[in-house]
Amino acid sequence: MHRGEVLMHQPFQYLYGPVYSWRLGMSLGIDPISDEGKVCNYNCVYCQLGDTHSQISERKVFISAQAILDEILRLDSDLVIDYLTFSGRGEPTLAKNLGEMIAMVKQHRREKTAVITNAGLIGRSDVRHDLLQADCVLAKLDACDQDSFDRIDRPVAGTSFDEIMNGLVVFSREFQGKFALQMMFIDANKSEAARMAEIALRIGADEVELNTPLRPCGVSPLSEEEMAGIKKYFKDVPGVTMVYERERAAVQAMDQQETVRRHGHYDQQ
Repeated sequence: MHRGEVLMHQPFQYLYGPVYSWRLGMSLGIDPISDEGKVCNYNCVYCQLGDTHSQISERKVFISAQAILDEILRLDSDLVIDYLTFSGRGEPTLAKNLGEMIAMVKQHRREKTAVITNAGLIGRSDVRHDLLQADCVLAKLDACDQDSFDRIDRPVAGTSFDEIMNGLVVFSREFQGKFALQMMFIDANKSEAARMAEIALRIGADEVELNTPLRPCGVSPLSEEEMAGIKKYFKDVPGVTMVYERERAAVQAMDQQETVRRHGHYDQQ
């Protein structure tokens, strides 16, 4: 079977893609929330999915792990992808049964598992425990203090930047898989690049990904020249990559509309 080709006799409710990720290669998405509107603890100014429909911080079960597994078992065994990635129309760590989902998927598929998280709940031990089940965790951090965090990520009231920072440091020490830190740069935080580089060093992730929103959203991306200038501040940070240096690859998704709804206009970047 060709890369990205999926055998599908009826539409999937929770799986989407595959898409080509500059961070993960060929990635098939698993949406552990799958709500009609976006469910998140943030309302980031640059989110390609638009405004948050339901902004919450309490974890709950949105769909059962068995429902995810049922769709996983429908995938062709010869499907060639690199990662099964928990991400979708909301923050995946809000799913209280995320750890159970990851464990069940790993029992039945040979691919590695990844979670893309905004890290807003990583200060909680139960969330870190769930994330430890994955092979790769990509956590984002767009700010250097509470003020910039509130302005850019617009989190649920009472969310502590310091608690998130401490959680990232602890997780970086605990996690045995690949831990990547993604930093999104826009006009609002580009002047803080030096401070964010210091934070990246403190966290000690395996990889630091410098990003800017190339998909259509509410803010404009920084230019390649601006991002190259930002990267210079990270010269002492191990494993730094930058979005403009990534590979591009065209992939046919199983359902274009559902993939865009959960992943943004991945084909317009």
